[in-house]
Amino acid sequence: MLAFRLIFGLLLVSGLLCFAMYIGTRQVVWRRRGIVIVKWTIVAACGFFAVLILDRLARML
Repeated sequence: MLAFRLIFGLLLVSGLLCFAMYIGTRQVVWRRRGIVIVKWTIVAACGFFAVLILDRLARML
C-alpha cells in the first residue's frame, strides 16, 4: 500500500515538473511528456481503487 502511494505521488510530481518545464521553455515535448505521465497516473489510480474495491468485496463475502 505504501509503495503504491509513493509511486502515485512520484508520478504526480513528475507530471507537474514536466508542465513546469513546458511553461518555462515553451517546448512542446515537455507538455507531451506531462500528458503521458498524467494519463498513466490516472490508469494507476483506477487500478489502485479497483484493487481496494475488490478487497472490500472479498471481505464482505
